[in-house]
Amino acid sequence: MARLPLYAVASIALLAAPLALAQGNVGQPTVWRCMNDGRSHYTNIKKETEGKSCVVVSREISVVSAMPPVAAAAPASARPANFPRVDRDTQRSRDEARRRILENELSVEERSLADARAKLSEEEGIRNGDERNYQKVLDRLQPLKEAVDRHERNVAAITRELASVK
Repeated sequence: MARLPLYAVASIALLAAPLALAQGNVGQPTVWRCMNDGRSHYTNIKKETEGKSCVVVSREISVVSAMPPVAAAAPASARPANFPRVDRDTQRSRDEARRRILENELSVEERSLADARAKLSEEEGIRNGDERNYQKVLDRLQPLKEAVDRHERNVAAITRELASVK
């Protein structure tokens, strides 16, 4: 009695095999490539192909995410056994030296910013005889304005960097 279902399953499988092969890719949906405004559109939904010039794609389609994969291979805290380690006092002295350097750079950059602003305000009050057109004044002042902007960005960047120092 146990043999009867086994024979039944085997005979059904033998009868269904030619039907499955006649349908094409067994277990895989049919994929169409449709051209829309000069761009390819791939779909496996038959209704989306109606009224369009679509062809069955005979190769395998793989979808790749646009997002880069998360680095799951090695956790961020994993270090090699021979990774160099710095003791606390050495790191503290490095941080202090870095802070001193950044503070010096900040003071130099603030002085440069003050000088650039002073030079810009001085030049804004001067009107040369050949500058009857105001665009010539703007062209003359543009490099000075760019210098002020550059020094302001540098001061902001150094200030951010100082805030991140331990």
